Amino acid sequence: MSHPILEFLDIRPEDENFYRVLLRTGGASPQQLARHCDMDEEAVCVLQKRAIGLGLATVTDGLLRPITPAKAVQNLIDHRIALTREELESAAAAHGVVAALLAERDTAAPADPFADSDRPMMKHLEGLAEVRAAIDELAFYTRSESLTTWPGGRIPVDSITTARPLDERILRRGIRMRSLFGAAALDDAETMAYLRELVRKGAEVRISRVPLERILIYDRAAALTPIDPADSIRGALLTREPGLVAALVSLFERMWGQAQELPVLVGEDGPESAGERPSEIERRILESLTTADKDETGARDIGISVRTYRKYVAALMQRLDASNRFHAALLARERGWI
Repeated sequence: MSHPILEFLDIRPEDENFYRVLLRTGGASPQQLARHCDMDEEAVCVLQKRAIGLGLATVTDGLLRPITPAKAVQNLIDHRIALTREELESAAAAHGVVAALLAERDTAAPADPFADSDRPMMKHLEGLAEVRAAIDELAFYTRSESLTTWPGGRIPVDSITTARPLDERILRRGIRMRSLFGAAALDDAETMAYLRELVRKGAEVRISRVPLERILIYDRAAALTPIDPADSIRGALLTREPGLVAALVSLFERMWGQAQELPVLVGEDGPESAGERPSEIERRILESLTTADKDETGARDIGISVRTYRKYVAALMQRLDASNRFHAALLARERGWI
């Protein structure tokens, strides 16, 4: 047995040894691996699922094959970074770090618009810089859902650069993201490439052929609308007024219901559109519902936190209109998702 060298990435010795066996064999069936590792097939299946979840192996032509060492190590590093980032973000949120720093910055202000108390229900944000700062902070505090519309459809390249880290952070935390775009997005290659990137990472995207209103809604508790719809650079109105936010959510839902899923690229197979098919991590979570007896087990096998795992499960159950987790797995199989 080789000495473990991946312990610094929190990889168990048995998982590393299993990956080494795959590297030596080049690929094998569960039965062959059971004989080679001197294990029963059930134990091999557990190791196989963990290897796939960790990005160490993939199934091709019925055989479990190793991911190349360079890519495998990069996958392990990405897992570790994602987990560490989530732990740090959760800790920062739990300790109110941003609110505390904002209080320092705004000591001269009569009220902090993002603190947990004494927040104004309505606030005018002047200029693009102030709006972007508000979006940064609202996205940081979002815990369950982000709803956004882009009436113009096309996203400028510099806006994509600004939006990407915010969108990735939201999706990485298991937050449901739904985004509506005007039909002009279909004619812009950069925008469409970014939308497909978001879908691959778990976002839901639709295209509307009817006019849209510009709205950003976070956790159905706060919303941003432009002061001047014809000139968004002028600034925005931030509202936390429950009645107004609820009305904006209803408007978003009506626009969402009238929109269409993102078109399938030429060469994509399957009856589902890109916006309907599950992302890779969603597919793995659906598969785990048929094998893992506990959330902790499923989360560990996939390499995400239990909290993120449960958020994905809840969103998938809602998306599938499933009454329980077993029902969700059955419906996913019927759709050909797993």
